[in-house]
Amino acid sequence: MNMGNLLPYRWRTKLEANRHAEAISGVLETPPIMPRQDGVVLFSMIGTAVLLPYLVAVKSLWHHLGRGRVAILDDGTLTAQDRAILAHHCGDPQIMRIGDVKLGEFPAGGTWERLLTILDHRAGEYWIQLDSDTVTIGPVPEIADAIARNRSFLFLGGKDAEVGPLPLRDFRERFYPDGPMDGHVQGRIESRLDTIDAARGWKYTRGCSGFAGFAAMGNSRPLAAAFLNEMKRMIGEEDVTIWGTEQVTSNFHLSNEPEPVVLPYDRYMNYWNEAWGKDTGFIHFVGTHRHDNGAYIAASHEAIEQLKG
Repeated sequence: MNMGNLLPYRWRTKLEANRHAEAISGVLETPPIMPRQDGVVLFSMIGTAVLLPYLVAVKSLWHHLGRGRVAILDDGTLTAQDRAILAHHCGDPQIMRIGDVKLGEFPAGGTWERLLTILDHRAGEYWIQLDSDTVTIGPVPEIADAIARNRSFLFLGGKDAEVGPLPLRDFRERFYPDGPMDGHVQGRIESRLDTIDAARGWKYTRGCSGFAGFAAMGNSRPLAAAFLNEMKRMIGEEDVTIWGTEQVTSNFHLSNEPEPVVLPYDRYMNYWNEAWGKDTGFIHFVGTHRHDNGAYIAASHEAIEQLKG
């Protein structure tokens, strides 16, 4: 019997995170990123607790993509030592402070500051949002092609979303045939999207904001603000502060970009305690099963060996 399973969840996850960081410390021995001022930005919001996983995430993506500079939104916990490590490994990245993000009418927290930073800076560069719990283990030609065509890309929440952006009523009928539902805030919003005036011509895809591509010269805050107002109407003004509303807004925003690229789920996947295929190039280790079966460590070790080679 694994006695660790008897610990409270919050203790267990902290213990697992510490074990994971120790297991992947070899990333500190890999060559640093050599940033390129080529119009591509690899962007993440991080803090001291995820420093080592983040290095695996950003260095493995940069290794396979071979493009871009690094930008970071400090969640307020990065230390001077963290910044020194980041300066060495990420080519002296641009580091912004979360407290400097002007919220305006938008909620605080729940990664809203991350999305707003992208929308405020994407005018002249292609911004890629990258979560620290991701690992790139193979080629990413779909990403390179999206950048070359300056088309945003969508990382999907599951294979059932490969149909891509749908008109709001079509989306609701396909994914929520029984109509409005309660429970998780994402489902509450998605199951009510058909209450938005169809004359707006909006679309939606069930994506995952853990990895997202925002093409240069795309929509900024006004579109997100219009959708925020609709969310307030659908679930109430107080509930738009719940964790998950930023992801829905990111999905919405990207779904309404010109011809967004929908990443094939077999190659760009979320880890749900299931093995990935030999052609999989990118894995997001979502919180529910992040440390199951040692898969996250195994993928990280594979990426670290590629970086050393």
